[in-house]
Amino acid sequence: MTGPQSELSAPPALPIGPLVDTAPAQRPVRTVLAGRFVDLVPFDLDAHGPALYAASHGPESEAIFAYLPNGPYADYAAFAAYYGPAAERDDPLLFAIIDKATGVAVGHATYLRIDPANRCIEVGHILYTPALMRTPGGTEAMYLMARHVFETLGYRRYEWKCNALNAPSRRAAERYGFRFEGIFRHHMIIKGRNRDTAWFSILEEEWPQIAVAMETWLAPENFDAAGRQLVSLSVLNARTLEVEGRALRRADLADLPAVETLQRAAYARNRILLGVEPVPLLWDYARVFREREVWVLDGADGIAAVAILQPRGDDLLADSLAACPRAQGFGHGNLLLAAAEARARALGRHTVRLYTGEPLEANINWYRRKGYAIERVEQLPDRRLVHMAKPLG
Repeated sequence: MTGPQSELSAPPALPIGPLVDTAPAQRPVRTVLAGRFVDLVPFDLDAHGPALYAASHGPESEAIFAYLPNGPYADYAAFAAYYGPAAERDDPLLFAIIDKATGVAVGHATYLRIDPANRCIEVGHILYTPALMRTPGGTEAMYLMARHVFETLGYRRYEWKCNALNAPSRRAAERYGFRFEGIFRHHMIIKGRNRDTAWFSILEEEWPQIAVAMETWLAPENFDAAGRQLVSLSVLNARTLEVEGRALRRADLADLPAVETLQRAAYARNRILLGVEPVPLLWDYARVFREREVWVLDGADGIAAVAILQPRGDDLLADSLAACPRAQGFGHGNLLLAAAEARARALGRHTVRLYTGEPLEANINWYRRKGYAIERVEQLPDRRLVHMAKPLG
């Protein structure tokens, strides 16, 4: 057939989603996830049951078990009748949370609804006794489980579900970096009561920046001599950075190709002046996303600017502030510098540091006008770097 009607013979392609890697994830097995404050170990009734029963069946037992499908128990025999078989199951796969200081079980958590083919897995059946509640170990346990899921087992989706009425669990999920997805109404009947279920998730492309936040929070320098946090995990896990009426968003791995492209374009002009490859063009950006904060400013044609920041013990290092050359003249350089300083203040850092190549006199003079002073010049084998700093009032 020829003519206009032939154009109707092939219907337009349906939007059915992008192709993905179909290789399955690994199933979790009984292993030890070791941390600084806690270890997660395969649950053993004889080793962990007596201590966990005692710690979970005091005056707060009703509250501890309120949103769990099991418990509390009238006696240890009833507790053991549930937890003995639970320890043998592969899904849910039960781990005891061990306080490293005492060697005692202070809680438990499971991997469940394990779906290697779709690379989807859930964390749940979480019980924290008073000894674990509101401690670094409680956060570290969730970090260790998430890191294992994404970095060892290769899952693409990590789920958190809880009773929609369980406000503490919902706050915890968002604090840990999970994103709220919605409510499943009349989802379950638990202990004779209706449960509407709140769903949360972390995706594999979101995990690297969440890991940066959790590791920064867990670092020794984030706690004072009394063990109190200096910067909250909610601040470290912030998804937006608002400054001067604009908002940068936290990047994820889906942005990596665009970030690399922008960096190459932004720093290409420095090659001639430097005589060497600019430092940001030497980086492995998959590692950058896993080790530093990456913030992006979206423009009409894609990402317009990128800020790569490193919170350190007593300062914030602005590792790279780069704007798309096509977006010059819109004040993005000023915005990025202001964003770095705003982020430093939010994180309780009193100094912003940065560096640039010694031949880039225009950059050095611009930073000086913004309040930065030269601290030192570093001689490297192939270049000299000018390190600059600005104390924040």
